[in-house]
Amino acid sequence: MSKVNMNTLRNSIGFFLSALMLSACSSVFDKQVEWQNVKPETFPVLTAIGQAPISLQNSQNKTQRMLMAMKASKMAAYAELAEQVYGQNINASTTMANLVLNNQQLQASVRGIIRGAKVVKSYPVGDSYTTELSLDFKDVYEIYNATANRKEIKHISYY
Repeated sequence: MSKVNMNTLRNSIGFFLSALMLSACSSVFDKQVEWQNVKPETFPVLTAIGQAPISLQNSQNKTQRMLMAMKASKMAAYAELAEQVYGQNINASTTMANLVLNNQQLQASVRGIIRGAKVVKSYPVGDSYTTELSLDFKDVYEIYNATANRKEIKHISYY
């Protein structure tokens, strides 16, 4: 065999042995991970109040205006809860002309899902309807664990 072929053969064998040794150190199949759920130490309780005017509801019927205000006040309370849980997205813009403030706009939005809130009270106050909600994060935790399987590492066995 020629010297070039011998070097090529030696390099090929060396590469093969190196690859074999590295694959023996692979950590893909050499452990088992066990998971366990983590429960927080404390659970806050949030409250929110929503209000809606009765007389401004779009109906000629007094009872229907009351029911619409009830629903609107409940939606406002849910929006306040979402604001407390997720925060607000604030967009602001200001324009100036000749170093004088010309126009200033501010927009706020809230987006989120509230599960587990309970109506504490719903009652009329003068010409508005008020709804009080509470959100116990212990209930939220239980709902979350029932729907999503959140876990943490409990034990790892290496082989």
